[in-house]
Amino acid sequence: MPDISSAQRRKSIAIRILNQDAGKRLDAVVADAVPELSRTQITRCIRNGDITLAGDKKKPGYRVAAGDVITGSLIPSEDQQADVQAEAVDLDIIFEDSLFLVINKAPGMVVHPAPGHEHGTLAQGLLFHRPEIRGVGGLLSRSGIVHRLDKNTSGLLIVAKTESSYRYLVSQFKSRKIGKHYLGMVYGIPEKASGRIIMNIARHATNRKKMAVSRRETARHAETLWEIREPFDGMSLLKFTIKTGRTHQIRVHCAAMHHPIIGDETYGFKKAYKQLADPETQAQVIGISRQLLHAWRLELIHPASGDLLQFEAPMPQDMADFIEFCRKSAQGPSAGGGIPALIF
Repeated sequence: MPDISSAQRRKSIAIRILNQDAGKRLDAVVADAVPELSRTQITRCIRNGDITLAGDKKKPGYRVAAGDVITGSLIPSEDQQADVQAEAVDLDIIFEDSLFLVINKAPGMVVHPAPGHEHGTLAQGLLFHRPEIRGVGGLLSRSGIVHRLDKNTSGLLIVAKTESSYRYLVSQFKSRKIGKHYLGMVYGIPEKASGRIIMNIARHATNRKKMAVSRRETARHAETLWEIREPFDGMSLLKFTIKTGRTHQIRVHCAAMHHPIIGDETYGFKKAYKQLADPETQAQVIGISRQLLHAWRLELIHPASGDLLQFEAPMPQDMADFIEFCRKSAQGPSAGGGIPALIF
């Protein structure tokens, strides 16, 4: 494993408390600002004095006041440094060279081990097929994995094979140089052919497993472009281009524009299928077991050659079958054209 120092793995934070966040727990405020880390990790950093109020050590449950300034740094916990065992998991590798590979992740596959998902993850499959990537990026639990997709979101995911390519690809994501395009089925047909959503996102105020549109200072900028690819009866196939990569970003933004992703039980509206007029279509929607969202296309600059590369992932069968059903129900593709055949 590469020697990754704690200084390299630290994430610095500086948060000023506004009036609307006064009275909240210190650990809750930090969790909102750094949603990629667990409350357990954040609590450990506060207890260790890595996170303070202007240098003063506080308890995780300390109630912050308006004007307080939280500063310090977070280090991935020992839990995330725990070893991960390789497993023979089937992977769809669509590109590979000496520096990185691109995976077409199947819907339902978890990216890295977590409570309740200790086996059959993408991370374990990578270590089985490419053991040389163990430890790349500094976290054994997600060796080489540059970014993540939700369990039930399918599509393209990049994995670095060396430390230098990992750092380069991470920097491309942070500087928003990587093009990220998704396809998703949503309820309803937007009034315009395309649009832009700019709504900050933070951890949900009461449900820690969810994200939400938020105006809190700790909320992070999130920007999504969308366009209608194909309208159906009461539904639409949209293309999304995300300028930022916040947790659940597309799903949260779609719900906020009142066009939730079909099959999304977390952010979708209760019994949204009832808005569909056709009983057979309702039955098809009820049978959908995941959000119909697919990471379709990635554009990036090669770490060594500097060439611009583009990758596309075929749509998974469940989503393709549902779209085909919608087309047949409408007696052929609706006006506005369909998805290019090359992604089927």
